[in-house]
Amino acid sequence: MQNYITNFMCSLCLTVPLIGSAQSMPAEKEAIVQSVAQHQDQLIQMSDQIWAFAETALTEHQSAKVLADYARANGFTVEMGVGEVPTAFIATYGSGRPIIGIMGEFDALPGLSQQATPDKQPLEAGAPGHGCGHNMFGVGSLGAAIAVKELMEAGKISGTIRFYGTPAEETIGGKIYMARAGLFDDLDVCLDWHPQAKNAASTQSSQALIDFRVQFYGKAAHAAFDPWNGTSAVDGLEFYTDGLNYLREHVRPTVRIHYLIEKAGDVVNVVPEHASIWTRVRDSHKEGVEVLFERAKQIAEGAAKMANVEYSVQLISGMHEIIVNRTGAAALQKNLELLGPISYTEEELVFAKKIQAATGKPQTGIDGNIYPLEDTRPDPPGGSTDVGDISWIVPEITLSATTAPIETPWHSWAVVACGGMSIGHKGMLLAAKSLGMTMVDLFQQPLLVEAVKKEFKERKGDKVYTPMLPPGPPPVPAGKQ
Repeated sequence: MQNYITNFMCSLCLTVPLIGSAQSMPAEKEAIVQSVAQHQDQLIQMSDQIWAFAETALTEHQSAKVLADYARANGFTVEMGVGEVPTAFIATYGSGRPIIGIMGEFDALPGLSQQATPDKQPLEAGAPGHGCGHNMFGVGSLGAAIAVKELMEAGKISGTIRFYGTPAEETIGGKIYMARAGLFDDLDVCLDWHPQAKNAASTQSSQALIDFRVQFYGKAAHAAFDPWNGTSAVDGLEFYTDGLNYLREHVRPTVRIHYLIEKAGDVVNVVPEHASIWTRVRDSHKEGVEVLFERAKQIAEGAAKMANVEYSVQLISGMHEIIVNRTGAAALQKNLELLGPISYTEEELVFAKKIQAATGKPQTGIDGNIYPLEDTRPDPPGGSTDVGDISWIVPEITLSATTAPIETPWHSWAVVACGGMSIGHKGMLLAAKSLGMTMVDLFQQPLLVEAVKKEFKERKGDKVYTPMLPPGPPPVPAGKQ
């Protein structure tokens, strides 16, 4: 992997420009910025390592080790395998209140292997890749936590900083298992960020979802000699997908329904006795997806009856929508504005436009500006995250940071390409600095913490959080412990 940093002056080129930001930056926040700069080489190296590992959900052993080892080397106490998730861990420093958490993801997506080039060139055809930028997510958050820890070590702030290594966001939602184990219950405030195509303190929620698997069980027979002696599991599956697709006309515009056929028999000349389909339903709120889930179960039952087969429905997991915290977002916004926009080299702008050309988007480049706080919309844009579950337990402050060009298709090879080079690195470093600076505010300002908590309680109301998970530990792939 190319080494992008050779000296301190070069490091300044890769980070958010500090021109104008020093005019009113308090000493503790300046120390956060300098700490991230000092660790910058290692942070970029870790991001590139995790990018190259590209480990999918619940198999991220190398990625988790890279982050946990660096946390230990910087004075954190690390507990591995928390919440019954082998690749989940917690790194802690300090003692007493407040207890501020920060989350870091590191799982990749199947089938998105890609070189750090602006044209589609897999590193290994069919292999995974970081199409959601999680190689940067965990590293950026850990960089912020280390910067805060160094201020604690110097006696400038007091309390507890806790970094959560949170795997499997793209599938089962590793944070939900950690939440079920009570690992976030004692936090005062938690922070996270996510790679995006713009820099903004998030004021939008996310979609709730329920993930489930429907299986149909028929009876095998020769497909030509005596098909009347068999019942087809695939007939049941097809009736089921027809039902889901007819349902689409009669749902709110905010609803999303996805499915992936995992198994549809084995060979064409045998009436298939087993079929499996992974289904996901989403809506703006948990109550909405619960209605969709019940409707999907009714469709599965009807499909099985029509095909004269048996069926089963197994819950995989469910994610709550994010409870927005505008008080926390406003504090984060001030720190983003202190740092100022990201600047890009001519080479990076050319790279960005080539990415856009290759994905059929207007060649407008990359946006490093800091955007003002937006009004919170009643219905969020598409997409779900297990961060939503944490926001029902503790006030959550979320950042989006630019790591790819404008309109880049997410969950695609193009995001993988940008995450393996300097465009992604710059967004990661902005995240580390702005989140670290916001944690300084939380440690130094008890009234801010109380205001953040007050808004959280008002928005949550009397609703009780219950994790949407099947009993037992997560389904770790065989041989991947």
